[in-house]
Amino acid sequence: MDQVIGINHRTSPVNLLEKMTIADSAMPKALHSLSVRDDIREVVVLSTCNRTEVYAVAERFHGAYDDIRDFFCETSGLTSDEVTPHLFSQHDEAAISHLFEVAAGLDSAVLGEVEVIGQVRDAWERAMSEGVSRSSLNLLFRYALEVGKRARTETGISRSTASVSHAAVEMAHDILGSLEGKHVLVVGAGEMGEGVATALSRAGAGSVAVINRTASRGEALADKVGARLSQFDNLETEVSAADVIVSCTGSGSAVLTASMVRTARKGIDSPLLIVDIALPRDVEPAVGNIDGVTLRDLDHLKEWANRGMEKRAAEVNQVRAIVGEETERFVLEQAQRQAAPLISQLREAVDA
Repeated sequence: MDQVIGINHRTSPVNLLEKMTIADSAMPKALHSLSVRDDIREVVVLSTCNRTEVYAVAERFHGAYDDIRDFFCETSGLTSDEVTPHLFSQHDEAAISHLFEVAAGLDSAVLGEVEVIGQVRDAWERAMSEGVSRSSLNLLFRYALEVGKRARTETGISRSTASVSHAAVEMAHDILGSLEGKHVLVVGAGEMGEGVATALSRAGAGSVAVINRTASRGEALADKVGARLSQFDNLETEVSAADVIVSCTGSGSAVLTASMVRTARKGIDSPLLIVDIALPRDVEPAVGNIDGVTLRDLDHLKEWANRGMEKRAAEVNQVRAIVGEETERFVLEQAQRQAAPLISQLREAVDA
């Protein structure tokens, strides 16, 4: 039985979702913790800024649900009563269709985002390398990647705002009216940081500074987009000078604390917009209470992105049709594979 149990941007606010996030370094342990439980035969864990979802081949539906719910409680340090209302669960064809929608960008906070297909691939490859994704999930995830590619090739689902990082810059532009003449600080030089810095350069920001804990990575990004590189030790000084900050380090703990931002803003009257697209969050929520500071996070970004959904209804319907076709095709192939040994035995019996 194919099954998915998880928590995502549709079922949970950011403050709970961030507690369920599994860092790359912790993923091997998480996968093996799940794989040894009584009712789980294979497992892939997809943990991104929008979701932490467990895809499993289950022996028993309810037994696997209990196993995975307990895993989420252990991961977050929360009780079952706190976690359960935010979990969703699907099995068999519904679980298959859900994964295909995720890979196609239909289930993202930013409709059609391109990053998710790479995240699905990375999650699957990690599970394979740990030996916990085998024949059943390997087939499912191969199909999911094909669905994601087909959706983007045959429809315009990704031709508008197609990434969280680009959406963050567009939201900042909408809030401020323009980024011209604005000094923007990008905190983090990973994939998200690169997307933000690239979008800023196209949006006509007055100046862009990049700051990152690993200086070499920050330098590479600054050189690539024509930004100024600053050292992480200078973060407070850079906050003082910024009109806009986009933070996306994924460090697992707050990078911009309320006390630091308050100190940096002392004596400054000009407004500061901070957009936090990291999960767990980079910015302490109390920063939003500081005079002159506007704080936006992934919950706000989701609300902003949803405004344009009506205009893209035709694209959504096209992708849903593709997902429906591919789900039927997968279910048929899965049934044929499962029946093959029995058919072979029957043929041997007839020949005998």
